[in-house]
Amino acid sequence: MILHAEIQAGQQPLPWLIFLHGFSGDSREWQPVGGALTAFPRLYLDLPGHGASAATSVDSFTEMDVLLRSTLSRYNILNYWLVGYSLGGRIAMFHACQQPTGLQGLIIEGGHPGLADEQARAARREADEAWCQRLRHQPLTEVFDAWYRQPVFATLSETERAARVALRNHKDGNALAQMLAATSLGCQPDLRAALRDALFPVHYFFGEHDRKFRALAGEVARHCYAIPAAGHNAHRENPAAVAALLARILPLEIKDRP
Repeated sequence: MILHAEIQAGQQPLPWLIFLHGFSGDSREWQPVGGALTAFPRLYLDLPGHGASAATSVDSFTEMDVLLRSTLSRYNILNYWLVGYSLGGRIAMFHACQQPTGLQGLIIEGGHPGLADEQARAARREADEAWCQRLRHQPLTEVFDAWYRQPVFATLSETERAARVALRNHKDGNALAQMLAATSLGCQPDLRAALRDALFPVHYFFGEHDRKFRALAGEVARHCYAIPAAGHNAHRENPAAVAALLARILPLEIKDRP
């Protein structure tokens, strides 16, 4: 079993860029950014429960990691960077902390490194279970309207919020609920120590208006970047700035690697 993916060709022997979207997104969401990085081969994944991988499911971060490894193997991807937003960033960090062969670096946008204690994790699992119940039983228009009124999305205008709800009201609520339960922040280990000790480069992006993840950035990476004119979903709100930053960072990192 592998994840559905969209491929854009690049030049060899440059490493692959593997793009992981956020919760309720799909493989299209990173393409405006990746499309500007034409030198690199790019793989845009649909995570379990999403897009063309909607019928695929996992029960844990460990199963998600196995599925990601299988997908990379099927496409014969030997050297790669992971670029992940929010849920995709958390999956990327978990994968990286398993020390996979071939991973050259991480680009994380608005991804949480993990909660520090079991009480906080239990509270998050309870909160996410409430969202799962809503996804299973309520109209998705109502669920996502509430989802995008959470504090982390406070910078969205009513027009922007409505546009995001409209993109998601045709999704499979049961499939999304399964993925949310499996990869709840409450089920994720605290990855801070492992990321601080990582032998590969870790770069962290956050929207300049995203106060929560601005505060978390320094706990995840030494290299942190504020994306101008953006909130939590920086690559959607300012794709040109994110693409330009990637185009500046990646050649330097690749040049410096032995």
